[in-house]
Amino acid sequence: MVHNTRGQVSEARSRLLATATRIFYAEGLHSVGIDRIVAEAKVTRATLYRHFPSKEDLVVAYLQSVSEMEREGFDEVLAGDLPAAEALRAIARSIADSIRSAHFRGCAFLNAVAEYADPAHPVHQAVLAHREWFLRTVTDLLAQVGETPPELAGRHFVMLRDGAMASGCLSDPAEVCDTFLQGVDGILRFRLGSAAEKKLPAARATAG
Repeated sequence: MVHNTRGQVSEARSRLLATATRIFYAEGLHSVGIDRIVAEAKVTRATLYRHFPSKEDLVVAYLQSVSEMEREGFDEVLAGDLPAAEALRAIARSIADSIRSAHFRGCAFLNAVAEYADPAHPVHQAVLAHREWFLRTVTDLLAQVGETPPELAGRHFVMLRDGAMASGCLSDPAEVCDTFLQGVDGILRFRLGSAAEKKLPAARATAG
């Protein structure tokens, strides 16, 4: 009997989070009220507050859920044991695929931080935590491409991604994705080219 109760509780939480994720992403955070989420998830307010003491707790859980999905996507790419440059291209293609999807409404994290501008707010902090992970992961991969410090290239990659996410709602997604993918390829070619140029003097000296 205890097992069934736990199962029901877990199922209710999952349904609440899935409902909130769908509506928050499509319509925004402040504009969606608790009553709407409760009604569409088919639970009571008491059930919602048992799992999420406040609406802001639910918003943070939504962002953490989106973050986990993105991390799983990265893990799948990295599990393929691709060279770092190809892994980055695969990640970029995955981002482009999301922009081209029918239900694309921009970046969940950029959308959220626009509504919660206070850096000390838990929602803002959840956004920053995800972005720090994203930047660190991309920069670590770029460190394996070329020999120059990767930090600037990592920030460049993130800015290209942010611009593509914002432009994807305003312009032709096909053109936005093409520009984004070419930009990422440019970063990689520059780093690989710089590494090759550094080796040229040594090669010439050996030949001489």
